[in-house]
Amino acid sequence: MRQKIYQIDAFTSQTFGGNPAAVCILESWLSPELMQKIAQENNLAETAFAVKKDDLYEIRWFTPEVEVDLCGHATLATAFVIFHFYELDKNTIQFYSSRSGNLYVNKADNNWLTMDFPADTLVAIKNIDEIDQALGKSPVKTYKGKSDYMLVYQSQKEIEELSPNFFLLDQVDARGVIVTAPGNEVDFVSRFFAPSCGIPEDPVTGSAHTSLSPYWSEVFRKTKMTAKQLSERGGDLVCEYLGERVKISGKAVLYLTGEIDI
Repeated sequence: MRQKIYQIDAFTSQTFGGNPAAVCILESWLSPELMQKIAQENNLAETAFAVKKDDLYEIRWFTPEVEVDLCGHATLATAFVIFHFYELDKNTIQFYSSRSGNLYVNKADNNWLTMDFPADTLVAIKNIDEIDQALGKSPVKTYKGKSDYMLVYQSQKEIEELSPNFFLLDQVDARGVIVTAPGNEVDFVSRFFAPSCGIPEDPVTGSAHTSLSPYWSEVFRKTKMTAKQLSERGGDLVCEYLGERVKISGKAVLYLTGEIDI
């Protein structure tokens, strides 16, 4: 069997920027074991699989090691593929995930894609010594969301200078750790570490912004904010907090199309 595969750079307007994701639009679901093997072979942060069902697309996301509940950049990449190769006349795509519910992506005239995701709920907790030790610097605040810890620092410089011990971070009982601070040229900046999922540092993490947006919206007392993820590749986002939902916008570019034999 030959399966079409696409690789998209998400949250960037230039190839080799943002976060690369592989996308497979399937006629019917493959076994979870086979999808996991494809993701492992791709060796990207995420591989997304989608199947059209009536007027929506069911979607699942796999890192090289595990299936995850939600992935923003791979959803953006999947929407890009559908808009450009499968549903050229559509301006809105509805996705459904059994783990995260209904997700929506809208296409704008300026090449921006806007995802509509459920907002995360954050709970303030005491700093966790193991995480602070792994990061080498204690935050001013620590929060726990549905899947991740979020640590707040005072400056963009602190975020840039963090050099995590990934062996220690791998012991943390969570999908990942978000670190964030006010930005110098944008409202807020972040980085995301998920060694337990096989991703030491993710280039751009759309789903993390479902946690970041509610927090910074309250701090800045505004709903629409600009954001940048400070990985080596870097990524640019616009976030709008709407209470129970978050809109996360970014651009994407095509890197490759091909076929895999399975």
